[in-house]
Amino acid sequence: MTRPRHGAAPFHDLLAGHSRLTALALAPDGARLIAEVRSVDDEGTRHVPRLWEVDPSGARDSRPVAGSLPGDHAPAFAADGTLLFLGEREGADSADGKGEGQGTALWALPEGGTAERIAGHPEGIWAFTAAARDAGTVAYTAELLPGATDAGTHAARLRERAGIDAILYEETAAHIWRTAPGPGEPHTFVLRRGGAPVNAGGQGLAGSGDVVLSPDGSLVACVRAANDLAPDTNVVVVADAATGAGRRTFSRPGHQYYRMAFTADGTALVCERQREETHDTEWRVTLVAFDLASGEETDLLPDFDNWPWPGRAVVSPVPGDDTLWFTGDERGHCPVFRRDADGTITRLTASGAYSSLCVTPDGTTLYALRSAIDSPPRVVRLDTVTPDQHPVFLDAPGGLGPLPGTLTEVRTRADDGFSLRAWLVLPDGASPEHPAPLLVVPHGGPQASWSAWTWTWNPWPFAARGYAVLLPDPALSTGYGQRMQERGRGQYGGRPYRDVIALTDAALARDDLDAARTALAGWSYGGYLANRAATRTGRFKAIVSAAGMWNLEAFQNETEMHAYFRKIFGDPRTHRDRYETDSPHHDAAGLSTPMLLVHGGRDQGAPLGQALSLHSDLQRLGVPVKFLYFPGEGHTIGRPNHVRVLYETVLNFLDHHVLGRPWRRPAL
Repeated sequence: MTRPRHGAAPFHDLLAGHSRLTALALAPDGARLIAEVRSVDDEGTRHVPRLWEVDPSGARDSRPVAGSLPGDHAPAFAADGTLLFLGEREGADSADGKGEGQGTALWALPEGGTAERIAGHPEGIWAFTAAARDAGTVAYTAELLPGATDAGTHAARLRERAGIDAILYEETAAHIWRTAPGPGEPHTFVLRRGGAPVNAGGQGLAGSGDVVLSPDGSLVACVRAANDLAPDTNVVVVADAATGAGRRTFSRPGHQYYRMAFTADGTALVCERQREETHDTEWRVTLVAFDLASGEETDLLPDFDNWPWPGRAVVSPVPGDDTLWFTGDERGHCPVFRRDADGTITRLTASGAYSSLCVTPDGTTLYALRSAIDSPPRVVRLDTVTPDQHPVFLDAPGGLGPLPGTLTEVRTRADDGFSLRAWLVLPDGASPEHPAPLLVVPHGGPQASWSAWTWTWNPWPFAARGYAVLLPDPALSTGYGQRMQERGRGQYGGRPYRDVIALTDAALARDDLDAARTALAGWSYGGYLANRAATRTGRFKAIVSAAGMWNLEAFQNETEMHAYFRKIFGDPRTHRDRYETDSPHHDAAGLSTPMLLVHGGRDQGAPLGQALSLHSDLQRLGVPVKFLYFPGEGHTIGRPNHVRVLYETVLNFLDHHVLGRPWRRPAL
C-alpha cells in the first residue's frame, strides 16, 4: 500500500491547492496569447483568477500581464489589440459617480498602459464579447429587475428593494437556479465607443450570457427561452446592435441552441444544436449554420457518428473561408476536429482533451488548453491541417509533477455485444504479488465521458493512497456514436449499470487487482449509479454516493431540471412502471453495503432531500452510513478547503471499510 512520505503533504492537498488554467485568448494579430490562471487564496477558501502572458512562439517564459490584478478574468481582445477582461477593483467609481457600476465591471488594458473601466452595471456584468473588426463595440450581459430599462432604473429599484428578498413569479419558477440568484433577468447591452449602452434586451433579447457580435459590430445575437410551455426549446435572436431592433429569429421545437459564432463575413451564424433525451428519443447534438439572409438552417455534421457533443465552433477568421474547428469526445479523448467547406472532417489530435481553441488570423495555427486523465490543462500549439498530430507545449502555470501511478485501459463486451472501454489508473507498486484494491468511479451526466482532467473526483489522490481506479464509460456516455445513446435510452438504472459491472468484471480479471477489496464512488448521475449498485449487489465493501438521485418521483418534482426529467420518465401517475424500474428507493430493502453520502446544501440539480431520504432509509435498515454535508456548496464541491475535506473523508472511509483500518475522523 502506497503511503505519503513522512512529512510530505497528501496528494489530495497538493491537488486542492494547485493553480488551474481555465481560459485562453489570442490577440487579433496573433502576437499575444493570454491565459486565465486560478490560484488558491491564502485562506484556502476560493480560487482567485489572474491573467498571464504566454509567448506563442514558446521562446520566453510566461509572466503575469503587466497592469493586471488578482481577480481579473474572462480575457478577450478588442480589434485594436487592447486586452479586455472582467474584474472588481477597489476605488473604481461608476461613470456617473452614483456607484451604479459596483461589482464586476468590464475593463480595457492597452499593452504597456493602465486599465480603464469601460462598462459597469449594478451588481455586476456576467459575460461579454467584442467585435472582431470594430474596436469600439462590445456587448455584455447583465441583470435588470422587472420594469427597469437601463442601469440607472435598475439601481433605483435595487435601492427600493433594500432588505427585501421576496420574489413573485407570475408565470413559472422553472430555471430560476440557472441564472443569477434574485428577481433580475439577464439582458444584453451593446456599447459603442463614446455612446451609452443600448438595451438590446428591451426588444426581447434577454438571454443567458451566450451573446456574440458580428465581426463588423453591426449585429448582436443571443439566445432566450421560447416560452414557459416549451422548456426544451429556445430561440436565437439576431438584432441590430445599434438599436436592438430584431432582424431574425431561429428556433426548432424540442431543440436548444448554444455557443454561437458569426462567420468572418457576417453572413451566417454557427451554433451548437441540442435535442434533449426523452423516453423515446436519444440525446443528439450537432453544429448548424443559419444563413442570415434566407433563414435557412444547415446541419454541418449530418454524417458524423462520433457523437462528440461538439464544443463551440471556432470559425476561420478569413472572409470567404468556411473552414471551422471544434472539439468533441471520442473514445476517452476529446480531440480537435477540422471541418472543411465540403463537409470533410479531419481529426487533428491523436490523444488528450482540448478546450478554449484560438485560431491565428491567417488560419494556419491553433492554440488550446490540453488536458488528459493523467495531465492537468496545459497551453499547446497545433497547426490547423495535420491529422493526429502531437502538440507543442508552451510555458504557462498549472503544470503538475509526477503522478503516483500509471494509466492504462480496460476493454470488454456488454451483454448486447457492444464494445466497452474504461480508463484504469494503477497505483505504484501494484503487481500480482501485491494486488491493489479497486475503486470504481462512474461519471456524472449521464451524457459525459472520462476524457479530461478533473479537479474533484480526480483518480490520482486515490492512487496515491494505493487504490486502483476504474473510470468506466457506460451506455449514454459521449464519444461512442449514436448507438451508445440508443442502447441506454429510457433505462437509467438498467444497461448503464450493467455496463459498469461488466467493465468492473473485466478489470478484476487482471492479476494486479484484488477482487476481494473493491468499492464504488460516484457523483451526480454517477451517484445515482452508486445508489443503484447499493440496492442491487453486495460485492462492494463500501459505496460513496455524492449528489445522487434516490427517489426519482420526488426528485423530478424538486429539481431545477424537472421539465427535462419529466420528458424521460413521464408523469409518475401514468408511468408508474418507469419509476418502479429505475428509482433505487423502491429497492431499499436490498441496502446492506456501508455508505458515505456527500451533498451540498445549495444543490438545486439534485436537491438535498435525495440524500436525506437515502440517509433515513439506511439508518432505518441499520446499514452503516456517514453523511458529509457542505451547507454552502451546490451540485459540486468547489472551495479548496472543502475539496481537501472531501478527499480526506472519502479516503478514510474507504480505508476503514475496504482495507479494514480503524476509522479516522478528518482533522478539519
